[in-house]
This record gives sequence, C-alpha cells and structure tokens, in this order.
Amino acid sequence: ELFDCGHRACGGCGAALAARLVLKGAGTNTIVVSATGCMEVFSTPYPETAWKVPWIHSLFENASAVASGVVASLQKQGRTEKVIVMGGDGATFDIGMLCISGAFERGHDLTYICYDNEAYMNTGIQRSGATPYDASTTTSPAGSCSFGNKRPKKDMPQILAAHGAP
Repeated sequence: ELFDCGHRACGGCGAALAARLVLKGAGTNTIVVSATGCMEVFSTPYPETAWKVPWIHSLFENASAVASGVVASLQKQGRTEKVIVMGGDGATFDIGMLCISGAFERGHDLTYICYDNEAYMNTGIQRSGATPYDASTTTSPAGSCSFGNKRPKKDMPQILAAHGAP
C-alpha cells in the first residue's frame, strides 16, 4: 500500500479511500502535493505519515502552483514521475482556484483530484463553492428565515474544460 493504514481519518472516510485507490493506480513513480485540509491533518500527524511516496504539504491556495514547480523541475531534470495534486472542495472550488487556473492554462502535466464533500467540513461545515443549492451549513442554515445555501454549486468540470484541460 502506498497510502498506508494507521492514519487518523474518520471511519469510512472517502478521502482516505480515494488516496489509497489513486496511489494503487498511479504506482510508486508518483509525487503527491496535498493542500491543507482534512487529508493533511489525518494523514500526517507529526512525526508520522501514511504516505509511502514523496508527499508535499502546501497551503490551501497554492497546491497547484507547488505542483507546477515540481513538474517544471522534473522536466528540467529529464525525470518522469507522475505529479498528483489532492485537495478538498475548499482548496479546489474556492481558495485555490487561481493557482488551478494557472496550472491548467499553462498545460502543466499534472493530475488534480478534488475530494468534494460539499462544504468546509474540517472547520465546522461552512458553505463552500461546492455546496449545493438549498443545502444547510453552519454559514447557510436552513430555517424559518432561509432555505439554506442560495447559490448553485460551481460547475468545476466546465470551468476546467474552458482552460483546455484534457
């Protein structure tokens, strides 16, 4: 296993399963860049790590920029490692959109995986750009004065396709 047991994810966590399966498919010749978020918190409690491949922790907003730098460095060295970015919906749909846009617009050879749980779950279930219309969160509560989130979920596949993403 390239994403090992012993991490501190909640039982049945989709992000932990996604990391495990992604790395099974990607193999050992892989470098992972992970945005701040649940996955970083549960997979790397100091001094431990669940990652058995090179792994880089970045800020919420710059995982794609860090990955772009890794891709450029690998290309300069003539190396062929796969570069995978993993981020939650907050780091993907909202906070990190600028850097994702830049990486895709420049055509960097990386794979971006968003584990979308439709809200900022790690910090109290606040609304994000991935929160569906009508959903109730702590910052868009449903009740007598509101029906919940008043905005539609961002269409990230269309946004990335507009950048010429494969």
